[in-house]
Order: sequence, then structure tokens, then C-alpha cells
Amino acid sequence: MTTTAEQTPLPYPFNEPAGLGLSEAYQEALERPGLLRVRLAYGEPAWLATRYADARLVLGDRRFSRAEALRHDEPRQSEGSRDSGILSMDPPGHTRLRTLVAKAFTVHQVEKLRPWVRELTRDLLDEMEALGAPADLVEHYALPIPVAVICRMLGVPEEDRPKFRKWSDAALSTSSLTAEEFLRSREELRAYMAGLVEEHRRRPRPDLMTGLIEARDTGDRLSELELIDLCVGILVAGHETTATQIPNFVYALLGHPDQMALLRERPDLVRGAVEELLRFVPLGSGAGFPRYATEDVRVGGTLVRAGEPVLVAVGAANRDALKFDAPGRLDVTRTGVQHLGFGHGVHHCLGAPLARLELQEALGALLTRFPGLRAAGDVEWKSEMLVRGPREMPVGW
Repeated sequence: MTTTAEQTPLPYPFNEPAGLGLSEAYQEALERPGLLRVRLAYGEPAWLATRYADARLVLGDRRFSRAEALRHDEPRQSEGSRDSGILSMDPPGHTRLRTLVAKAFTVHQVEKLRPWVRELTRDLLDEMEALGAPADLVEHYALPIPVAVICRMLGVPEEDRPKFRKWSDAALSTSSLTAEEFLRSREELRAYMAGLVEEHRRRPRPDLMTGLIEARDTGDRLSELELIDLCVGILVAGHETTATQIPNFVYALLGHPDQMALLRERPDLVRGAVEELLRFVPLGSGAGFPRYATEDVRVGGTLVRAGEPVLVAVGAANRDALKFDAPGRLDVTRTGVQHLGFGHGVHHCLGAPLARLELQEALGALLTRFPGLRAAGDVEWKSEMLVRGPREMPVGW
């Protein structure tokens, strides 16, 4: 059994920001028993779970707490400590807030948006084609799709995109933002959202924000700050990861031309291909938010003591050979892919049905319209961000 004293913490995260490769350090970790001991730039040392079974245990077991992080110097990549609203809560408080939003993100509700999203992708591709190649896939296609969708659902003016884009980048930054700068940006975004909430109070409309306001004002089911932070969280999470994964998926397919050709020939494979790409592409620069053990728990042969944090490397877990055959191979015909791309347990991504729909429609429409899609310049990669992906990606057709 591994104990804390037996390991010197390794510097973390392992992945490089440029590209979508999985660090060799993860491959080595997957081949050895127990958890790794790691240290981030800020906060206390942590255990790192890399294997699929260990990841599911930490994410799904109620003996691991997100709320405990608020009482510790949690491991993190930036100086500013994040109170991440609903993501920093445990049941029953977490359940109370999640229930208010969940009905808007059911598969049934989300599917109603599919015809509109399909039309949106067609219009954006028309505009890209009219502009001519090379075009930036991020600016002209990947980013506008989830921004338009989440703005429509939440009732945020789409023309405000440049404002909340800056705040979103700051919220997900791992850069040298000081704690003061991070807090200032967070308060600016909260103030912006508070203004939108007041506008919705004056002029209610059939959107998610109005529904949350009614839950606040008539049902007293959440506080004003919870209301604002919930809207902020939906806005940021509702566009950033999907806007990043669209070009990531294209980049991965361009590196596997046989798989791209298969998708062009068989559009019926797109839905399954999205699941395989969610497994194959390691989105995070490192692990997600730490979970704290509330009692001694054995994870993969390692004894995690009460009060110790565990980080979960989803990208590594999705490449675990104990769970997936030939995990390092991209195979768009793979079926029944039980990846952890949307997490697991009570914090499983609320917007997973919406993200799936957007990724399916975006990828399918792009490959159908531009069968000769190709790279047309160097990719500029995001840096110092919690998620990895192209900031600019020139393509031709």
C-alpha cells in the first residue's frame, strides 16, 4: 500500500499546451499501481488518479467532497482561489441548485433545438464559404455555435459576446493573473450578469434566466448571489468547452485521414464518433477540481487519508487499457464508449446533452459541406488555460 511519505510530489500538470497529445508521464502512471503524488503551482500537494476505475471511484463516491476544498489551500494552477459556485458544492445544496436548471438540459428539451442548430451551422458555413479560404475555424464557426445557443437559452444578448469572452478567458486562466486581478474580473462578470437579471425582472421572457429568477423571487429556492453565479457558470461552461472541442475534433481527424474519410462516407457514424473523440482527445491541460477525502479511503491500492485532496486526470483515464481496447487508437466505429469526458457522479456535466447535440451537428455539417477540408496554416494554441485547443485554426476546402 502506498503512503504519502513514500512519494516526492511531481510537478504538475504534465500535458503541453500546444497540441492534443497525452503526456508520457500519464502513460507511465497508467502502467504502475497506486496514485501519483503531485504538486501544482499553488496549494497543497495532492494525489493524482489516472486509471479509469480509480477516477470513477473518486468522482462518484460520496466520501469525496468538493465543498471541503473551500476549507483548504486547494491545489490549483493560478494564484486566485476559485469558489466555483455549484461546482464547489456537495449535496444537498448542490442538488437544490442543480434541480432548478436540470429540466432545461434534458435530452428531450435539448432535442427541440436541433433543427435550429442545424440551420445555424448551415448559415455559418455559407458565410465561411463566401469569405473564402483560408478561414479561421474557431472565429467563424466553432465559437459562434455554442455562444449563439447558450445566449438563446439563457437570454443573454449575443452582441455582448466580446465582453463575456474576456471574462470567460479570465475564469479559465492558469496564467499569472494575481488573486486581485482574478477577483476583479469575477466581480465584473457578476455585475454584468446582475444587470441582465434586473433587466429580465423588468421584462420577463421565455428563457432559462427568467425561470431561475422566478425560482428566486417566488419560491425563494436560491439566494441572489447563487442566482447570479449560476447564470455565470452556465454562460461560461455553456460555450467554452464546446467551442474548444469542435476545432480539437477537426484537428484530431485531420491527423487521422482514414477516420475522416470514413465519416464523410458514412454520416451515420457521426454520433458515435463524437463519443469516441470525447474519449480520445485529452481536453484539460491538467486534472479538474480536487476532491477531498472526508474519511480514510483506499483508491487503487493507495490509502488516501481524511483531509487529503485527489485530482482526477480524465484524459488519462479515457486512455486506460484496462477499460478500452487499443486506447491510443482513434476509431470512429467504436461502440458503447463509456468515457469520462463529461465527468461522473453528482457533478456529471449538466449540459452534456446540449454539448453532444452541438458537436454532432457542427462536425456533421462541416464534413458534408467541405469534403476536402484541410489545414491551411499554423494553428495558434491557447496557452495558460484550463482547457487546451486552438485559439486560431486556419482551414481550407
